[in-house]
Amino acid sequence: MPNGILLVDKPDGMTSHGVVARVRRLAGTKKVGHAGTLDPMATGLLVLGLGASTRLLTWIVGADKEYLATIRLGSTTVTDDAEGDVVAVADPGVLAAVPMERIRDGITDLTGDIEQVPSSVSAIKVDGVRSYAKVRAGEEVSLAARPVTVSEFEVLEERRSAGAIDLDVRVVCSSGTYIRALARDLGGALGVGGHLTALRRSRIGAFTVTEAATLDELGESADTNAAVAAVLLPPSAAAARLLPVIDLDEQATIDLGHGKIVTLTGNPPEDVPVAAVAPDGRLVGIARVDRGRMRSLVNFPTEAP
Repeated sequence: MPNGILLVDKPDGMTSHGVVARVRRLAGTKKVGHAGTLDPMATGLLVLGLGASTRLLTWIVGADKEYLATIRLGSTTVTDDAEGDVVAVADPGVLAAVPMERIRDGITDLTGDIEQVPSSVSAIKVDGVRSYAKVRAGEEVSLAARPVTVSEFEVLEERRSAGAIDLDVRVVCSSGTYIRALARDLGGALGVGGHLTALRRSRIGAFTVTEAATLDELGESADTNAAVAAVLLPPSAAAARLLPVIDLDEQATIDLGHGKIVTLTGNPPEDVPVAAVAPDGRLVGIARVDRGRMRSLVNFPTEAP
């Protein structure tokens, strides 16, 4: 069974679940999970776990993310992005009078630790039902604000036309941040409305889209199983990007694999998850050290590379 972390560059118009289904067929396995979805209109990095490496996704989901996006000021849509119907359009004169200085001030207000109301057309559950399903059924949905962190929010380019101001932006943010909500809130603060017209995820934690394969590339080979296996990050290599690494000796490898507590020497990192690696480079498990004693949190099968 394939086992590792697969980085995929999702194409426009495809759901994240569609990507997972395609990878299942290409890799010949049902055991595929993901570390955070992208909307169908979005492109860019999806991090998938195959086989036992789905256990690593827990430590990837919460990593910070980087996006490249285009915000269109001057109109509002029901979905806060280009997939929804336009519900309001700003007066062209009012829009033209918005200076770049005000736009930058609005972006500053949306940077740092903020309270963000997610888009109502989202997968968040309300009374057990997805918010987007309630909206499509004609219900009004009001979601509670939630704390998120926008650590970087910068304008890369500005383009003006008669009915729009398009901003190419770069955003680095915490998990759970909605970029289309940033577009909506920026437009709302400026009094002209706003929505997202393009979105590309360029990074999740230590994983970048420049390393990712496209589905077309994975499907080009006559042996798609081998093509997927060739670009998989081994569990130990992936874990080393996420967590501190502790190299085990043979006896500690056996003991930790059997669920025993392992006593360490030196000054290992304490009270944080660590990747425990065997002498042959295999990931034994994710563990935690308390006062020099290491206990396994999640073990990996012995056949995992």
